[in-house]
Amino acid sequence: MGVSKKEVAATVKDAKVLAIGAGGIGCELLKTLAVTGFQNVEVIDLDTIDISNLNRQFLFRKKHVGMPKSTVAVETVKKFRPDINMIAHYGNVKDSDFGVDYFRNFDVVCTTHGLPSRFQLPLRRGLGSKKALRVAEKNASSVRRLCLAAEVPLIESGTAGYLGQVTPHLHTEEKKTECFECQPKAPPKTFPICTIRNHPDRPIHCVVWAKEMLFPRLFGKADVTDLDEAEAAAEEGEDGELKPLADDISFFARREDESSVAYAERVFTRVFDTDIGRLLTMDALWKTRARPLPHSLAALVPDTITKCEAGASTGTSAAAALGLHDTHKVWSVAESAAVFVRAIVTFLETRGEEVGEAVFDKDDKLAVDFVTAAANLRAANFHIKEHSWFDIKGMAGNIVHAIATTNAIISGLIVLEAIKVLMKQYDALRETYCTRVPSNKKLLVPVEASTPNPRCYVCSKTRLCLDIDTKKTTLGTFIDKVLKRRMGVNSPMLSTDTGFFFEEDGEDMTKRERELLEENLARPLSELKPPLAGGSILEVEDMTQCFNCVLLIRHTDALEGKENPDGFILQGEVPMGTAEDSLAAVATADGGEKDDAESDGDVMEITEAEAQELTERKTPGKRRRGAEDSPDEAPTGKQVKTEEVVDDDDDVIIL
Repeated sequence: MGVSKKEVAATVKDAKVLAIGAGGIGCELLKTLAVTGFQNVEVIDLDTIDISNLNRQFLFRKKHVGMPKSTVAVETVKKFRPDINMIAHYGNVKDSDFGVDYFRNFDVVCTTHGLPSRFQLPLRRGLGSKKALRVAEKNASSVRRLCLAAEVPLIESGTAGYLGQVTPHLHTEEKKTECFECQPKAPPKTFPICTIRNHPDRPIHCVVWAKEMLFPRLFGKADVTDLDEAEAAAEEGEDGELKPLADDISFFARREDESSVAYAERVFTRVFDTDIGRLLTMDALWKTRARPLPHSLAALVPDTITKCEAGASTGTSAAAALGLHDTHKVWSVAESAAVFVRAIVTFLETRGEEVGEAVFDKDDKLAVDFVTAAANLRAANFHIKEHSWFDIKGMAGNIVHAIATTNAIISGLIVLEAIKVLMKQYDALRETYCTRVPSNKKLLVPVEASTPNPRCYVCSKTRLCLDIDTKKTTLGTFIDKVLKRRMGVNSPMLSTDTGFFFEEDGEDMTKRERELLEENLARPLSELKPPLAGGSILEVEDMTQCFNCVLLIRHTDALEGKENPDGFILQGEVPMGTAEDSLAAVATADGGEKDDAESDGDVMEITEAEAQELTERKTPGKRRRGAEDSPDEAPTGKQVKTEEVVDDDDDVIIL
């Protein structure tokens, strides 16, 4: 790097480092910082140690289970570096103690979030805990924005199985790189209901069917689900699907005086035999596909009652009750059938009070038994490869199992980039991707750090343009969906030049003010006083993140369909200018006339392919990986970001 070892050692010793997270990557990072010679380190983590962490988080032992990760990690590090000034904070990084002034105390911040932000991993909507993931993403967003406000360099990292990445983010007078929000996030992977329902062709389709359709129909709330709406009758509808049976809504309810075994047998016959037979009548579906194969329970498990009575005292696992203890073994079709029936019987007889309210939990062995058996039976119906209990738990829980070696590699790369920042070797900064499959005979692929996007609403302070139905969208929906979920705002404070002001749940609010707050949250934007209608310029501020931006609101009739599933369009394509310029842009978008050349200068929509093409021009010779490329390969350049999950840097849960 053009500097002596003594200079590096002295700089490292004097530097103050903040580490966010003490999990999989965090443990390796703290160890690496200590052995590299860093003297002043603080670590923040809200999590406690679970026994499942012990196979990859080597600063912890069995005796530490239930204790705070940050505290134990620091204690362990001090055993081999007793002179290090390492401080543990057991708390939430969003706490008021960790504001922008706190961040300014450090020379560099290192985060260990979990999922690589730019890998085009296959994301699955509808799987996993959305609430937990949303909370975790807000924490990560707060760290990024606080570092931006404090002008403290941020080294961000993540791993997902064999994949990993390290990305430096700087926004100082000396050097500016792009922030996390400079590039749009790719939409999550979704699956058409008709494919899952009528002609699955991938293992994940079968898992989604078992977890999202069948499990809630049998054990969850008794609402009508896609399973009910789509189950077939012999007659084919105009759209190529089968019309629902008259008794579909009530079929899956347990009948009066019906034994648990009889109920389980009836459900099995319906979903794996009768319904498959009905699908076979849809000749158009099977012109280019292999015809599905119905299952007969009597042929597969002739002694069903005996199987269910065996191990009746075991209520935690149907598979274990049947002697199936190897979670990595792929069950035969007959074994899956036996587990399916046994799981239903066990659930009804030992956890009957949960029926009607149960929700799938990846840590619930009985629930995973049921989903594994159902998914494999469904897979066998459609000639799809079956998977083990362990694999299906990963798919159903959206788990990418953490690998200790990847965590160690990434932690080393974090420290290397941190040293470059501390030594002000900015031209040497690299985004580095760890791959599973070599790229040009290399598992580590470095890419030059990118410059900020001039249209980014976070670091470049451009105005955002929001197309939304102001007559139907309430203030509460706007705050929840647009500000909190899409923009990552924690505590919004809103104002306009026309006198509108809103602050969410202020500490000094009177009872009447809180009542007015609730009333306003339920009102459409156009009915607020003063209204937020087409042409409104709304200032958004979040003091907890030292974040602010400006929204130009344009009224648009209800946006629906696959193109706009959220019901609004948010673009950061309108550059900062005068209020008059902004209003002119809004007027033009709402139907006014404007010269084409002028319009092209104000609004430019970039597709994913175009964004990648533009990036390729910045780094010649690098091939950009598209959405169809294997997720096992790292991108060799800038990507459109996926939605990042930052629950912890352990096993990664993908939304």
